[in-house]
This record gives sequence, structure tokens and C-alpha cells, in this order.
Amino acid sequence: MFNLAQLEHAHAIVGAAMSPTPACAWPLLSERLGASVIVKHENHTPIGAFKVRGGLVYLDRLKRERPHIAGLISATRGNHGQSLAFAGSRYHVPVTIYVPSGNSVEKNRAMRAFGATLVEHGEDFQSAREEAERRARLDGLEFVPSFHPDLVMGVATYALELLRKAPDLDVLYVPIGQGSGICGCILARDLLGLTTEIVGVQSTEAPSYALSFAAGTVVTTETSNTLADGMATRVPDPDALAIIRKGASRIVQVTDGEVAAAIRAYWTDTHNLAEGAGAAALAAALQDKLKIRGKRVGLVLSGGNIDFDLFKRWVAAEAVGAAGGKVLA
Repeated sequence: MFNLAQLEHAHAIVGAAMSPTPACAWPLLSERLGASVIVKHENHTPIGAFKVRGGLVYLDRLKRERPHIAGLISATRGNHGQSLAFAGSRYHVPVTIYVPSGNSVEKNRAMRAFGATLVEHGEDFQSAREEAERRARLDGLEFVPSFHPDLVMGVATYALELLRKAPDLDVLYVPIGQGSGICGCILARDLLGLTTEIVGVQSTEAPSYALSFAAGTVVTTETSNTLADGMATRVPDPDALAIIRKGASRIVQVTDGEVAAAIRAYWTDTHNLAEGAGAAALAAALQDKLKIRGKRVGLVLSGGNIDFDLFKRWVAAEAVGAAGGKVLA
């Protein structure tokens, strides 16, 4: 579908808006896992998450093909919307974002700050997405899905940075929301001719891709009630699923409790704050601790956009409860 020259061109587009993010070896994390660990810090992008890369590449292509586009519209739980809002402001394209009721207050504020018009609709991401698609048809706007080749090419640039710095990784853990991140990692690995095993990570409360991976066909779920909102997906994208089934070895499911523990581990071991999806890769690696002992392990910290109230209610509260009143490290 793509070649290495196209991926490098996408990296140049992204590089015009932001610097490469760090890929750090953290001794305390390595001790915790019994493996040599490198973390790709996509929490250090201008929006605090990896998706900014995809929005920039999508808008670059769209503005070249349709210079007078009326505007973009999409649905999100937060980071996809911030990506489009950030890119829209750079390319002078209006952006409307639909979010479900009760969405992250701080992510909503960030999307507005980047220039998006925000609309709340429905009880979950799928409902917001369906309404955004309807409004796109009515208002003549470009609907931007959560999974698209331009988005995959854009986010693949973080994997290009990571795998060129650490081409000898044995395994790379990547969270799955709608699939652009893990598909981008598969794309970069294959174009670089590497053999790194890629493992997807989903929530036990939103396992649609894990179920689909096992079944070999799209399996939807009725709910996606994980606190890790970046993984709250009920309906997998068929194109993403096909790439994941071909290029990933397996999908690990992690509980919200395991994710909360991983957020705490990131803070104590690296002093980086991860959102739920951002900590999922570490949660899966901790679950796989015996399998990865002594190996070279990559973790994608895909974002750090967690509401303070959610952090207190979920992460800190679980730590206090588990410690009998003392906060666990």
C-alpha cells in the first residue's frame, strides 16, 4: 500500500509542525519488567498524544486536493479530535467535533482551545460518530473517520522514529482504539524490514478487536465501559482488523485495575503521566512479565491526557484502597 519514501515524506510533513518525540530507556521500568525497556513518549507531542501526526498528514493531502474545503467534521473521545483541531488551525480549515455526553472535560476544553466547534451527542463514541456522519451529509462537510490511510501513514511516523533508534526490539506493545496506531507500527516495521513482534492491547471492558482477532471477522460489543477512554471501541474497522490480523502476533486484554497500576508505575518510574490507553502497553507487558524476561521491549505511551478528577477517582483511589489507606507506588 505504501513505500518507505512515502513514509519518510509523511515524517517530513509531521516534522514541520513538531519535533520527534523521545524514546527513552528507563532503568526502573526495566527492573520492574525484568527486561530492557524503551518507551516511545507520544505524550510529548503538541496535543499530548500520538494522533496529532495523522491529522497533519490527512490535512496536508486534503488541502492539496481540495484547497477550498468548507470544513471537517468527526467524532472522538478526545485525541483524534484534538489532532484534527490542531491540524485544522495550521491549515486554516474549520473543524467540528462530536463527542459523547460525559466526555473528558479537559479533552473537550483542549479541542475548543485548538479551535474546534464541539457538540455533545449520544451516550458513547459510536452514537456520536453516527450523528457526525449524518451532519456531514446535511452540511456538506468532510467526515474524517478514526481510521484512514492518511491517519495510519501519519501515526506510523512515530514507529519510524522508534524503530530506527531501536531496530533490535524483540517485541512492541501498542494500545488499540480504532487501530491507526498499531497499523502504523506494523507498516513501519514491515517497510524497514524488521522482525519485531507487535502485540496489540485492549481493555477487558471494550474487547471488540480482541474478539474479532480471535474470530477472524468483525465482532461488535454492546458496551465499551472502560475508564481508558482511548480504547473504548465497540465496532472495529474492517480494514484495520485485516492489517492487525496479518501483522500482529496477538492481542492482550487488560483490566482497568491493571491500567491504573501501570499509570502509577509510569509516574513512579519515569515521572510521566499517562492516560488510560497510554498506560495500556505497560499493563500488558506487566501481565506478560514471564514471557518477556531478558528481552528488548518497546512500549508506546500513546498519550497523557487524563482528567485530574478521573485520575483522583480511578488511579489514586485504587492505590489507596489496595494499600489500606496508604498510596501504593
